[in-house]
Amino acid sequence: MPVARRRTEVANAPRVVTGPVRLGRKTKLLSKRLLAGEVAVIDHRDLDRVSGEDLIARGVVAVLNCRPSSTGSYPNMGPLLLTQAGVTLVDLPDDRLFDELKDGQAVEIRGGEVYRGKELIATGIAQTPESVREETDQRRAEIGEALESFARNTVEHMLEERELLSGRVDLPRFDTDFRDRHALIVVRGVHHQRDLRALRAYIRDVKPVLVGVDGGANAILEAGFKPSMIVGDMDSASKETLKCGAELVVHAYADGRAPGRELLEELGVPYKTVAAPGTSQDIAMIIAAEKGAELIVSVGSQFNLVEFLDKNRRGMSSTFLTRLRLGEILVDAKGVSRLYRPRPGFAPVLLVAAVGLLALIGIVLVTPGLKEVADLLWLKLQLLIGLDP
Repeated sequence: MPVARRRTEVANAPRVVTGPVRLGRKTKLLSKRLLAGEVAVIDHRDLDRVSGEDLIARGVVAVLNCRPSSTGSYPNMGPLLLTQAGVTLVDLPDDRLFDELKDGQAVEIRGGEVYRGKELIATGIAQTPESVREETDQRRAEIGEALESFARNTVEHMLEERELLSGRVDLPRFDTDFRDRHALIVVRGVHHQRDLRALRAYIRDVKPVLVGVDGGANAILEAGFKPSMIVGDMDSASKETLKCGAELVVHAYADGRAPGRELLEELGVPYKTVAAPGTSQDIAMIIAAEKGAELIVSVGSQFNLVEFLDKNRRGMSSTFLTRLRLGEILVDAKGVSRLYRPRPGFAPVLLVAAVGLLALIGIVLVTPGLKEVADLLWLKLQLLIGLDP
């Protein structure tokens, strides 16, 4: 066989990946259990950027998605990030793998085919960086349709969540003091860990109230800080985080149902409940504003159209209403990190003073005239304080 032909066949051969599987229908919960080298089996329609980044960070070698990773409704970035990172991504036609496989079973993926041993158990479409990028570019060109649908859904649900704007949200008395302080609210979102690292000097100098929204509380602890309050349905925060001593606020539905209540009662930790429409990050912002925060800095929150669409919620009206209500006291972390100039700490000032003093002593010692003046000043100082010269 000619060498050129052999090379072509090798280049066109399907990529083969092997590893144990880990199954989970909720990607954000599955990502906490994933280990490096595993194959993630997910059920995630329109895979968003945050989920893609989580899967990459966990070190998975492949992702088998039982839903379309991109339906074409908007340019979601999850598939592109995965394929560019070298992670095999296969879209499967149904969710039979959740019945066929169990955690820890080994599979082999050849292109779009999934094998258990020698048995072919599923066939899907293997995504490539080129195909995903081409589709993403096309979706960006057609984003007007997604915007129209997004706006329609938002208007339809705005009446249901108008309490967020009118102020009719009952809040209990909290132990956390927000009065005349900055509040830093961390949401598990786009680049939330990177933005939090960029704010280290701001946190050190200003000492804002740190509020974690579900999984955002994990990021606060991982950055070396401790949250003062954790708000949400507690599905993303680890048990260790929930026991860190922060004040816990369960976000309940307007009818009183609170999915996170059972977990906290099981852990035996005290908590308070806020029943209101909207998302948990909206509630965290409203708590800070209503309790007198001077400025609210948001980390990981949605601030552009694609991020809103990535949220994949029926309508993001609550987010718009909350921002209308908060107005100018709400700023994005990226703006703060670019504008804030950290104050020098006490240690650098002492170091500069010490270096200057040593330099002065050195100059005096090597200059005869200055040495005599220094001896005279030292003699007068001894006389003034009553020492025997």
